[in-house]
Amino acid sequence: MGEAAVKIGRKHKSVFKNKVMEILPDGGNLNACLTCGACASGCPATGLEGMDPRKFLRMAALGMDEEILTSDWVWMCSMCQRCIYVCPMEINIPQLVFYARQSWAREDKPKGIVGSCDMALRNDTCSAMGATEEDFEFVVEDVLEEYQEAQPEFAEMTADVNREGAMYVLNQNSREPVTEPDEMVPLWKILHLAGADWTYSSKGFAAENYCMFMAEDETWEKIVRTKAKAVDDLGAKYWLNTE
Repeated sequence: MGEAAVKIGRKHKSVFKNKVMEILPDGGNLNACLTCGACASGCPATGLEGMDPRKFLRMAALGMDEEILTSDWVWMCSMCQRCIYVCPMEINIPQLVFYARQSWAREDKPKGIVGSCDMALRNDTCSAMGATEEDFEFVVEDVLEEYQEAQPEFAEMTADVNREGAMYVLNQNSREPVTEPDEMVPLWKILHLAGADWTYSSKGFAAENYCMFMAEDETWEKIVRTKAKAVDDLGAKYWLNTE
C-alpha cells in the first residue's frame, strides 16, 4: 500500500517525425494512429528486420529517432501505399519512410538502387538497365514482327515508337526489352484488342524510377521531367506509366 507507481521511461519527442509533419499537408495525420495494426496486416514488408509499418510509426512517435533513421527496413518498403489504403485514419506512413531514406548518406544507401539511379541518368531513355534509344527501337520492332508472323490473329497489332499525335504514350520497365522482351507483348495485345491509339517514346521509355526510391529529390525529378517532356513532344494526351 502506498507504493510509488512504476514509471516506464519518459516521454520523448521525435525530432524526425515533427520535421516530416511540418512538410506534409495537415501534418500527414501522423499523430492520428489508433495502433489498430491494419497497416501491418496488409504490408508486404511486415516482419522483415522485425519491423512493420505500425511499429515504425510508433517508434517515431516515441522519439526513437536513431533507431528508425538507421533501420534497414526502410529499404524493404515498396512504397506501395497499401498501408494508407487500409488505415482508418489514412496516415501517410510511406512519406515517413521516404524521409527516413533521405536522411541516409548516399554512400550508405543500397548500392543496387544507387547504381540503377545513376545508370538511368546517363541518357534520355531513363533506363536503369542502360538501354539506348536505338536498342529499344530495335527490340520493339523485332519482337513485334515475330509475333505478327507467329500469331496471325495479331497480324495487325502495332507497337509504334515515336509516333506523333497518338492518344497515349506508354512506358515500359526497361528490364523487359533488355532481358525479357516477350513480356512486353501481353500489354500490346490488350491495347490492340481495346483499340487504343498508343505509341512508345524512345526518350524516357523506362517506367521505373530508382532515384525516387533512393529519396533523392533532384535526380528523381529530373527523371520524371525527362519522361513528361517526351510525352509532350509527341503531342500525346495521356501518359500510361506501368510502374
